[in-house]
Amino acid sequence: MRRPIVEEPVTRAGPLARRLALFSILVTALALALVRDPRTETGPALATLGAGIAVALLAVLTAGFAFVRVWREGARGLGAAVGGLFFASLVLAYPAYAALRGLRLPALNDISTDIENPPAFSRSRTAFAAREGRYPPEPGPEARERQRAAYPQVAPLTLDVDADEAFELARKAAVNRRWQIVEAIRPGGRVGNGRIEAVSRGLLLNLPDDVTVRVRPRADGARIDVRSASRLGGRDLGVNADRIRAYLDEVSNLALALK
Repeated sequence: MRRPIVEEPVTRAGPLARRLALFSILVTALALALVRDPRTETGPALATLGAGIAVALLAVLTAGFAFVRVWREGARGLGAAVGGLFFASLVLAYPAYAALRGLRLPALNDISTDIENPPAFSRSRTAFAAREGRYPPEPGPEARERQRAAYPQVAPLTLDVDADEAFELARKAAVNRRWQIVEAIRPGGRVGNGRIEAVSRGLLLNLPDDVTVRVRPRADGARIDVRSASRLGGRDLGVNADRIRAYLDEVSNLALALK
């Protein structure tokens, strides 16, 4: 007498989660290539990136459903679900980190070392063209107070060298940081301040942000102020403050190398 064959249940959610996760990797890789290409429109490229992240989230939910079936019914498909969760985490790791960091930081997208008198962005035709015809809006007093509370360590850099030498150090640091220098006006003239207008691009998405550097002569040397503003979104996730700190550290290291 033959014994009846009992087939083990198989969850289709596991393989589906793996396929969705792999597809999200492809979409995200394509989106990153589009975002980093200066010839591509930013809006559609970012929308494609958002779609890749959304598919990865769907893969996580599908994998979770597969885990429930495996736990309750003993269904097969656990390996595929684990694979889907792993591949989806490759897409979601950095967005999750950025989101968690953003929750701890205030809604700011314009940071300056001088809160009371921030360096002004150039209004020249060359600077407008580099900024794609835009001028960063001036943050209000509330935004500057939020900056004061969130980034007390963002402060001007004072050097015991003359303004011309400080300007050269500031310009060289901008080159070392791979900024696109739009204007570089040496100290002197009626105002006396030097200015460097530049565009800085993010390491991952290559999105442009606007930076202006002011070199002000002092009786005992020179003072360097920096202002960095994001072009997209109302939250910079701390990018502008990090950029200013890294830049001023570069200037300080160059100054120390002269001694």
